[in-house]
Amino acid sequence: MPKLKTHKATQRRFHITGSGKIMRMKGARSHFRRRKTGRVKRQFGDLLPVHPAEIARIRRLLPYGIK
Repeated sequence: MPKLKTHKATQRRFHITGSGKIMRMKGARSHFRRRKTGRVKRQFGDLLPVHPAEIARIRRLLPYGIK
């Protein structure tokens, strides 16, 4: 069988944990950053799990997973 290609944009946007969960970052992290509160800016640093409806689509783009 030929090798499957990894979708590089997806590889940069998502992270797979050791237990297999797909994590993502929040959007709007850099635009109008000065007017956001400190609490909001701190929350931008957290990783969030991907919605279950999107997991199959992301797994198809990342056939070998990413660490």
